Amino acid sequence: MNAVSAFDLAAVCAHFPLAGRFVAGVPHGNGHINDTFAVTFDRHGATTRYILQRINHRIFRDVPSLMDNIARVSAHVAGKIRAEPPETPPRQALTLIRSGQENFYRDPQGNYWRAYVFLERASTHDVVTSPEIAREAARAFGTFQRQLADLPGPRLHETIPHFHHTRRRFAAFEQAVAADAHGRAGGVAAEISFVRRREPLVDVLLKLQAAGDAPERITHNDTKANNVMLDDATGRGVCVIDLDTVMPGLSLFDFGDMVRSATNSAAEDETDLARVHAQLPIFDALVDGYLRAAGSLLTRAEIEHLARAAQLMTFEVGLRFLTDYLQGDVYFRTRRPGHNLDRARNQFALVASMEAQRPQMEAIVRRHLPS
Repeated sequence: MNAVSAFDLAAVCAHFPLAGRFVAGVPHGNGHINDTFAVTFDRHGATTRYILQRINHRIFRDVPSLMDNIARVSAHVAGKIRAEPPETPPRQALTLIRSGQENFYRDPQGNYWRAYVFLERASTHDVVTSPEIAREAARAFGTFQRQLADLPGPRLHETIPHFHHTRRRFAAFEQAVAADAHGRAGGVAAEISFVRRREPLVDVLLKLQAAGDAPERITHNDTKANNVMLDDATGRGVCVIDLDTVMPGLSLFDFGDMVRSATNSAAEDETDLARVHAQLPIFDALVDGYLRAAGSLLTRAEIEHLARAAQLMTFEVGLRFLTDYLQGDVYFRTRRPGHNLDRARNQFALVASMEAQRPQMEAIVRRHLPS
């Protein structure tokens, strides 16, 4: 049964004030967590599309709090955009469509659904194929972070508590190794050794935060380039999407994960590790775009740790893939046996590439320091 036939999308849509008559719904995007559909409505011969999503409440266990975050953040960003001089193409904010008094609809089976206005004439890029795409994605994420710097309280909910707490991630990894519930630890001795040799890296950003040099900010926490809509005509970044993990965090988490996902010369699950390395021209563009947008917001220590954050966040994601593999592939969706192990090895190869190129990466950051 495919994702569309598993759900009565027309019945779900009936709980949102969508204009016209339901025509069709098709899967949309390449998300790993939620089920996303583009639904088409006809109104007097004119068609309108909306985004309809089934929220994965096994991962996001407090959906009302998650949706409260999204509603507050998207409204604040929309207000910022209205108050700023217009851009061409215009920046946009995600527009939630309410279901009655709620920001979501819960169906009789316990599934949570939400709807957004579809952003036309803009697309996402799963692969960063040029410095221009990288620069625009980084500019969009930096702008998003700056726009939320003055979001009024209360503090946002933590939709996944301790999401980037790297010490906790390391502890979970060690627990998975010790338990070895699926008898897999013996086959990944090299990967376990790779992780343990880099344990000192785990606390770098946490210590920076504890010292007050990296203040808590509102961060996106999933800064892949395909979470930025780029205008089809100009290539400019117009909207940051996928706000499920927007919550309190560190700016360096966002920048580091952006580098991890954008600079890899190969796919995240490429098994030929000779093809995996961090591309410095892409890193250069990311630094440029991000600092142009958010540089005035950052402390000196945050800027000085941009290259280090890239290494740490890549290490963290590799650690999470390896932990999930040891636990029996319970978190990330996999398409083949050993998929999470392939992903972990890929990320560790990328870490090694960043370690080898760290002097060049830090020189790039210095070259783009805000004046």
